[in-house]
This record gives sequence, C-alpha cells and structure tokens, in this order.
Amino acid sequence: MKTYSSLQIGDYHTLHCEDDLLIKKINADKIVCAVMDGCSTAMDSHFASTLFAKILRKAIVEAGYKELYEKEVQRNVEEELKEIVRSVFKELLFIKNHLMLNEKELLTTLIILIYNRTADKGIVLAIGDGVVCINGKITEFDRDNKPDYLAYHLHEDFDHWYDSLQQKISFDRMEDISIATDGILSFSKIKKTDFDGIINCMEYLMITPSDDNTEEMLNKKIKTLEHQYGVKPTDDLAIIRLIKKQGI
Repeated sequence: MKTYSSLQIGDYHTLHCEDDLLIKKINADKIVCAVMDGCSTAMDSHFASTLFAKILRKAIVEAGYKELYEKEVQRNVEEELKEIVRSVFKELLFIKNHLMLNEKELLTTLIILIYNRTADKGIVLAIGDGVVCINGKITEFDRDNKPDYLAYHLHEDFDHWYDSLQQKISFDRMEDISIATDGILSFSKIKKTDFDGIINCMEYLMITPSDDNTEEMLNKKIKTLEHQYGVKPTDDLAIIRLIKKQGI
C-alpha cells in the first residue's frame, strides 16, 4: 500500500493555510488518516486545524500503547474509530477550558479514516464538509458551507453525540481510497494555457491513475493542473490518497 498526500494554500488565501492533515499508524496493520479544514470566518482557523492534528496524533499514539497492554481486547475499526474520536473530544474539551479558548477558535472540520490491512476493512467519518472517494466512488459531504463542527458539541454527552453522527462510510476492501477537504471543489481557471477543454479536478486527483509512484504524486498532479490546464484551488486543500494495487 502506498500513501500520498498534499497540503496546498488556496489561491485566494495569502497569510495562512487553514487546512491540515495527518497520517499516523496505530501499529503495523492499522493506519489512521485525517484532513482538517479550519473555518475561515472564525478566529485563527489555521490554529484550530493544526490543534486537531496534534490532538489526534496523541490519541493515535495512546491507542497504539493501549493495544500493547490489552492484547486480549480485540476492537473492530468502528470501535477503534469511536475510541480515538472520544480521546480527541475529551482532550479538546480540556484544552478549551485550560486555555480559556473561545468556541470560534476551535472550529474545524475533521474527516478521519481508519484502515486495518490484515482484515482489509476500514471506515471513514466526516465531521463537517469534505469529499471521500472509496474505490472509485466519490461522496461529497456538503451542508451549504455551514459545517456542524465538533467544537459545537463539547458541552454534550460524547456517546449521545457520536451515535447521532450520520456521515460514516464503511468498506470491506481497499484498492484506492482518498479523503479531502472541500478545497478540492474550488479549482478555478487562473491562467490561459493551450488546453481549452474542461478537466474534472476531483476525479483527476482521487481516481485517475498515474505513472508516478513517488511520494510527490499528488503534488505533481496539482502542478500539472496548474501549468497544463491552468487551474488551481482557490480554497485551501488537504488530500490523502491510499492505493493498494501496484502500478498506479
């Protein structure tokens, strides 16, 4: 399995990239990937997405240690996902209170993927807007640019809130999986090129094969979109793509 990622500041943004991403293994067989998109109309949205990435990384490390000491406990990917999100929820609430943060300083979306290579099973949870592609099938999560951020629910009971989440996709086979912030929908023509047609940037990044097997595959595709097709993301973009088969 090969892992690719790209983090791009949008053409309309000048100071900070408000998105972030994380790729981290729980153990040799389980991997967690996540993309975050800070709310542009909130406060320090680049801080919110980066903070989520740091908290999530801590939760994954702790989950790995927990597995070492609880070898008799077997969790499926959905149970694993819930426990990691629970850890993020609790840690975020603690930091909010400890640093006396405003809710507007914590507004970011979260799309999180867990994949178990041994079982060949995985699950994706989208908390807020974004795009998921599982083995060629694209799903857009869009609430008219009004995401239901996790930070809105820190005062609630975790289990009740988590069980109400609907934006989950489970899969039993992994060939080609991508998760991305909604910046993938923001590609616009920014300069003239010899290409006069229309290209589907989302499919190009999430589905279309490539002869390039290097870690920079997605970054090179984004450069191709700019220089050959004249398009760039106007909003920040975080994207992760996992490909199981050889010869992408």
